[in-house]
Order: sequence, then structure tokens, then C-alpha cells
Amino acid sequence: MTDTSRRDALKCLGVGAGTLFTLSGGVFSAFDMAEARVEDMGTPLFLQISDTHIGFNKDANPDVIGTLNSTIDAVNALPRQPALVLHTGDVSHLSKASEFDTANQLLSRLKVGELHVVPGEHDVTDGPGTEFFARFGKPSGNKGYYSFDAQGVHFVALVNVMNFKPNGLGGLGDEQMAWLKDDLAGRSASQPVVVFAHMPLWTIYEPWGWGTGEGEQIAALLRRFGSVTVLNGHIHQIVQKVEGNILFHTARSTAYPQPAAGVGSGPGPLLVPPAQLPGMLGVTMAVVNKKRHLALTDTTLA
Repeated sequence: MTDTSRRDALKCLGVGAGTLFTLSGGVFSAFDMAEARVEDMGTPLFLQISDTHIGFNKDANPDVIGTLNSTIDAVNALPRQPALVLHTGDVSHLSKASEFDTANQLLSRLKVGELHVVPGEHDVTDGPGTEFFARFGKPSGNKGYYSFDAQGVHFVALVNVMNFKPNGLGGLGDEQMAWLKDDLAGRSASQPVVVFAHMPLWTIYEPWGWGTGEGEQIAALLRRFGSVTVLNGHIHQIVQKVEGNILFHTARSTAYPQPAAGVGSGPGPLLVPPAQLPGMLGVTMAVVNKKRHLALTDTTLA
């Protein structure tokens, strides 16, 4: 598939394909998958996919399997495959075994080397997340939080959907916070760090629970590092914040959009005219600007 045909196919399908993050010369940058070219790319490091919501079948998107399949096709068509895919939660919509089985079957088509998944609240509606951890719990010993290193980058997977705080904010809990402190303590401040979870790790909109109760404590542990990227899903739209050397970035869903913070009666699937849907399922491009700083540009598929 050529770059042009892949781009045209994505536009026609209205797919929220994801953001391809690369590492080149120790500096993070990223590309719209549909626009990625061999000459633009450094060493592909990871791709973020979020909120696939397999099992959802309402009017906001009656074919979430189709949009995930198209996303996977776009990933597999990349001229260079990323080493990792990070799925930032809500793999399923209702935590059903059949939904996870379908998601596993679809995600197994990815040509990437490793898939790392953290749970969303839709993945643990039974409480302990039995079906989720049966499929994705091995790297963490069924705790959900763990860390690993790849190509010189330290990755930290966190779970903030098991210990909710007042107002519905996500929470890590004391045990996980203690683990995180110990995990980061022995790391060099010069090592790039990527943290990924489902709910935002900073407060975007407290009335809707779009945040994490220990957000400030987490940021305090990360501030000494020279390059930190914090990724999440949950809100199905692009929101970002830069705090010192920490870049906070949320991802769009491959399933359906949600309203902007505070708009309407509350969060949930946002029904838009079919012609507008591609514009709600776009991707985010990140590039290194002339000053060698990471710059993000929101792009849609409209």
C-alpha cells in the first residue's frame, strides 16, 4: 500500500488511527500514522492505541470492530514497525469474556513485537477485573502496574481505575504509590521516562472525574527527570499540558468521541453527524521544532 492510498483509505473510513512515537538522537517525536514516511521516521519506538471499547454498538459508532480493524491495517502498513504498542485501556466495553476474546483476536494481527495493556474502568466492571487480568495480567503478576525498559527508555504502566477517589477521580492507592516511588528512585535523571495509564494523571475536569487523586504526588516523583511523557486515554479527545520537562498527553479513541470538558450534561458517547465523525477521530502529530523542543499538533481525518 502506498502512502497516498493508505492516507486516502483512512480518510474514507474515518479512523482514529493513533500516534506513532519515535526516538531519534535521544529526542522524542511523533507522526500521524497515515502521513508517516520512511525518510521522516527515526527508530519507531511505540504506538499508542486507546479506548477500543469492543462490545459497544450504539449510534455514536455501531462498528467499533471495523474501526479497530482499519487502525490495525494502518499500523501494519507502516514502512517500519514500532517495537511496542501501548494500549491505554477500555479494551472492552462491558468486561465480557467474549469482548476480550474478540479484542485479543483483532490485536493479535498487529505486526509489532510487544503489546502492553493497562485496564480502563470498562475493563474491570466486575470489580477485580478477572477477564482482563486473565488475558493481560502476566507482565504485572496480575497487579496491573509494572515497568520495563526498551531502547534506553523506562516505561511505567500504572492502574488508576481500581481505587477511585472522591468525585470519581482515578486513584493508585498506597501500595502502588510506594511501588512507583521505589521503581523511580534508582533511575538516572537523564533516562527518558514514559508513563501510561487509563485515566488522566493530572486533573483535567474534576466534576467529571477526569483526573487522578495522587496526580501531584506522581508529578513530584517525575520532575527530576529530563524527559517525561505521560500518556492516557479515557476522555476520547486530545488534551495536553506541559509542566517543566513533563508532557501530559491524552489520546483519542478508536471507537467514539466524547464531549469537551463541561459541555453538556456529562461524559459519554457523543453522537455526531457521520460527516463529522472523521474530525472527531483524528490523530495527534508530534514533531521536534527548530529549538529541539517537542511540539504537538492536533490533526483530524476530516
